[in-house]
This record gives sequence, C-alpha cells and structure tokens, in this order.
Amino acid sequence: MAKDGWDLPTGTLMAGKKGVVMGVANHDSIAWGITSQLAAQGAEIALFHLPGMERRVQPLAESVGIQHVIGVDVTQDDQMDAAFAAVEAAFGKIDFFVHAIAYAPRDQIKGSFVENATREGFLQAMDISAYSFVDCCRRSEKLMGEGGSIICLTYLGSERAIPNYNTMGVAKAALEAATRYAARDLGLKGIRVNALSPGAMRTLSLAGISGGKGLLSKGRDFSALKQDTSMEGVAGAALWLLSDLGRSTTGELVHVDAGFHMMGFSEDEAG
Repeated sequence: MAKDGWDLPTGTLMAGKKGVVMGVANHDSIAWGITSQLAAQGAEIALFHLPGMERRVQPLAESVGIQHVIGVDVTQDDQMDAAFAAVEAAFGKIDFFVHAIAYAPRDQIKGSFVENATREGFLQAMDISAYSFVDCCRRSEKLMGEGGSIICLTYLGSERAIPNYNTMGVAKAALEAATRYAARDLGLKGIRVNALSPGAMRTLSLAGISGGKGLLSKGRDFSALKQDTSMEGVAGAALWLLSDLGRSTTGELVHVDAGFHMMGFSEDEAG
C-alpha cells in the first residue's frame, strides 16, 4: 500500500482496534494519509465524510477494505445521531476517533480579519471547525472505554497571525482550547485527547486560502529541517497518539511541521 510514493510501513500496532476518521476529502487529504496508516497497521475503520464527498471517498475506502462510509452534516444533530448509531451498530465499541474537518466561508479568510469578519461567517466557522469536535468527543465517549484516543487537526494560524487565515485561525484556537478541556473531562474515563498541528501541505484546505501556495515554500525555507511537511510524518504522529504507544500523553498540541513553528527568523534574515 502506498501514497504518492510513500511506502506505508505495515504491522499490527492497531490490530483489533476500531474507530472513525472524519474528514477524508480526497487522495491528498491529511485525513486520508492517517486513514491509510491506520489501515496498514490493522485498524478497522469507518469514514465520516461531508455531504457531497461520497464520489471521492468511496473508492478510497474500498482500496483499503473499509466497508462503512457515512455522509454527515456536522451541523445537524439528527445526522450526527444517525452516523454514530451506524458506527455503534457496526462496531459496538470504538477505540479511536479522528476529527479532521474545518470550514470558514471564503470571505472570512482573505484580507483584513477585523474588517471582513461577519457574525454569520464567524459563527459558522466556530460551529463546524470547533464545536463539532466537542460534539464528537461527547458522542465518542459513550462508545469508548479506558484506553480510547481522540485527535483533531489544527494549524499554526491558531497561535500566530497568518495572512488570510483570519477567522479560521480564531476557530482553530478555540479547537485547541477545546482539546485541553476535553482531555481534562474524558481523562476521568481513561480517554486521551490530543491535537496535531501539521505544517502547510497540498490539500483542498490550503487551496482555499489566498496565497496558500506561498505557505508551502515558506514552510520549507524557514523550517529547521529545510523540508516540506511530509504525510508520512503527520500520519506517523497520529499513529503514535491513537495507538497504545501514546498512553500517558493527553491534552497536547503536537507540531509536525519540520520545525517551522519554533523558528524565529532564517539565517539570511539574521545576516
């Protein structure tokens, strides 16, 4: 099994474990990279996808033997009820959940944050990008026992003012705060909750950001490793957190960006 030349390491690290990945959009999505790695390690997976994505997601699911592919609008409680009921009917209990969805209207991710932020756009971004994670944590908890693991995907725009990220950055900051509070609450049941923060990658989300392509070259040039963020690295970090290797780690924000997040300025700028 391979993805864009990446030879997926196979094994049994997730053998016997069942769970859900929410947010696969296409072959290049981070959620699919994580799904591929989990499947290669023996996990049994159900996919939640956003409405209208079934044509893209179904063939991917079939390529790794995933039988349960469920469309769901996370803003609709009845659809969330039905999706989690389908997972419970298929798996009974789950061991992991991956939340990899986010959305802000296009007019909320360009130009001036202060001038362009609208009440409607702001609330929609928060609902889909942050509140849906809280909702998924609450619903997943009912299907998980001790040792369960939940992760979400965020981005450095939650910590720094990234051009044109704007309202999405504020929503991602809320998502990260929600991760810590969920980790506190679900820790009482032995469930871990963490966030992964990958660097810029070639995804549909990046394509939706004005100037997004420039983030790729800047991410590489200004990173400590002078490398692009690799899908292998992100999927590997997810595997660590979702498997038993990640025990004792909860409430963490893990950057997987070749060291971009911790750099001050480049050597050229320093000179």
